[in-house]
Amino acid sequence: MFLKSRHPSVFLLLLCLLPFSPLCAADYDAAVKARLITKAEVTGNGDKIRYPVVNNPEVSALEVEIAPGAETGWHKHPVSVYAYVLAGRLRVEMEGGKSLTFTPGDAIIEVVDAWHNGTNIGCEPVRLAVFYLGGKDVPNVVKSPKDMGPISPVPVESCLPLLPSP
Repeated sequence: MFLKSRHPSVFLLLLCLLPFSPLCAADYDAAVKARLITKAEVTGNGDKIRYPVVNNPEVSALEVEIAPGAETGWHKHPVSVYAYVLAGRLRVEMEGGKSLTFTPGDAIIEVVDAWHNGTNIGCEPVRLAVFYLGGKDVPNVVKSPKDMGPISPVPVESCLPLLPSP
């Protein structure tokens, strides 16, 4: 898998695709194509992006899968998190009532130190490529110690197959 590669060029290409990097297409020859997915100065709730100051920086890359109708549970991130939606439909509810919906091809600029809950509102698994910019011995995810309950109803697609008309 490319994420396990020890070649610096793979890491540099990955950095070029992340939202905090400038568009890097001009730096390559014509055989390499780059498409800006998103560029942001704020997280999903409108807070300015800030990078953690840690003694031992560590980047973790995960593929996360959420089953249809399943939730992540209320949680927050003490570190910067970026994700790319590979498949499915994800609704993220945030403390305070704001919600965002993401579909394949969307980039997610995660909220930092803000409670949120992700729900798969589609009929197929949500698959995410998630990148945590954290530190050794710093948790990437902190689960809520209490059930915060739903903030607002989350519509879920009907996943029942259509029956033929009689």
